[in-house]
Amino acid sequence: MFAIDAIARETVVFAAIGFLVGGCDDLAIDIGWIWITLTRRRPALPRTLDAYRQTPPRRIAVFVAAWDESTVIGAMLRSALARFEHEDYRLYVGTYPNDRATIDAVAAVAACDPRVRLVINSRPGPTTKADCLNAVWRALERDEARDGVPVAAVVLHDAEDLVHPGELRVFDALIGRYAVVQLPVLPLVDRGAPLVSGHYADEFADAHSRQMVVRQALGVGLPLAGVGCAIERQMLGRIAAARDGLPFDAGSIVEDYELGLLIATLGGRGVLARVRADGELVAVRAYFPATVPTAVRQKARWMTGIALAGWDRIGWGRALDWRDHWMRMRDRRAPLAVLVLFVAYTAFIAWGVALVAHALAGRAAAPPSAAMLALLHLNGALLAWRLVWRAAATGAAYGWREALWSLPRALVSNYVALLAARSAMTAYVRSLRGTALRWDKTSHVFPGAIERTEPGSEH
Repeated sequence: MFAIDAIARETVVFAAIGFLVGGCDDLAIDIGWIWITLTRRRPALPRTLDAYRQTPPRRIAVFVAAWDESTVIGAMLRSALARFEHEDYRLYVGTYPNDRATIDAVAAVAACDPRVRLVINSRPGPTTKADCLNAVWRALERDEARDGVPVAAVVLHDAEDLVHPGELRVFDALIGRYAVVQLPVLPLVDRGAPLVSGHYADEFADAHSRQMVVRQALGVGLPLAGVGCAIERQMLGRIAAARDGLPFDAGSIVEDYELGLLIATLGGRGVLARVRADGELVAVRAYFPATVPTAVRQKARWMTGIALAGWDRIGWGRALDWRDHWMRMRDRRAPLAVLVLFVAYTAFIAWGVALVAHALAGRAAAPPSAAMLALLHLNGALLAWRLVWRAAATGAAYGWREALWSLPRALVSNYVALLAARSAMTAYVRSLRGTALRWDKTSHVFPGAIERTEPGSEH
C-alpha cells in the first residue's frame, strides 16, 4: 500500500507541475493576443479582398508535390484552374517516374491547359517532399530562362487542397512588401469522423487566429504550414544559392516549417494575411486524416521533424533572443507535454487503485496537502480557460456547433498525441542510427467526395 501511495503522490506532483508550466505558457500567449488586439499592433493590411489589386499582375508559380496522388490530383488541378482569379500563373506539379497513375492524371489536365506543367523527378519515389519540390524548382528555372519572364512568388499547395479564388491576388499584392505570406488553413470536418478530423480544425483555428498573431507581433519567424503560403522568388533564389542551387532542404521532413524560420534569420519579413471576401476568410481548405492510425502517422511526422530532428537541425535561432527561443521551445514542447500527459493518466489510475486499496484495508487515505489542492485548483482554472479559448477560436471559424464539439475533441487530440509520440521517438532514434527520413504521407480525399462541414457553416 505504501508503494501505491508513493506512486500516486509523486506522479500527481510531477503532472501538476508540468501542467502548470504548460498552462502558464499558453496563458502568456493569450495575454499577448489580448494586448495586441487592444493596442492594434497588427500589420496594417486591408481586411477585404477588394483592396488587393496588383497592376499589372505578376506571374506566380504554384508548386504541388505529388506522390501517389492519382485519386485527387486531377480534381485539385481542375478546381484550381476554375477558381483562381488571377491573370498570370502556372501550376507546377512534381511527380515520380515510378508513379505512373499520378503522372497520367496530371498529364490529362496539362493536355487541356498550358498553365499546368508536369514535372517528373529524376529519382524514384518516395523521397522527401522537399526533394520533389527541388525538382519542380529546377523546372521553374528552365521556364524562366526560356520565356524571359521571372515569377514574383512561389506558392505551395498540397494535392488535396481546395484553393480560394482570391488567394493569388493577396499574394501578388503583398509579396515584395513581405518575403513570405501565409494564409489561414481551415481543415474541413468529415461528418463521418467529426472527432478525429475535427480536432485538426480546432488546432488550426487556434493557431492561425491567435498563436501566429503573437509570433508575428514578437518579430520572430513564422513557421509555414506548407500550403497556402507564398515565398518571394528572390528570397528562394537567395536560399538556393547557398544550397547548391536547391532552395528546399531535401534532408528535412518538415521543410515548410524550417523554411519559414530560415527566411526570418535571413531578414525576410513574414505576415499572416487574414483577408475576407464576402464575409468568408481567404483560406485553404482540405480534409485532414479522419482515422486514428492516419492521424497518428501525420502527427508523428510533424513531431519527429519539428520537436526532435528540428532540435538538431536548426538549433535555437538568434543568440540571446528570448522571443525566438520561447517560440521554438513551444514548437518543441510536444514530447514533454505528452510525457506529462502520460504521467497524469498514470496518476489518475494510481490514485484510484490507492483509494480502493485503502477502502479494502479499512483505512482512510491521506488527504492532499493544502499546497497540492491549491495547485490542482489553479491547473483546473487554466484548463477551463484553455478549453474556452479553444472553443472560441473554433466557433469563430466554424460556428457554435463545432465549438461545442471542440470540448470532447480535446481528449481525442491528447490520445492521438500520446500514440504519435511513441512513433516519433522510434523514427527519430532510427534516424540517429543512419536511417534516412522519408515522406510518410497519408492518403487524401478531395473536397466534394464526402459530406463536410465548411468553416462558418452551421450544419
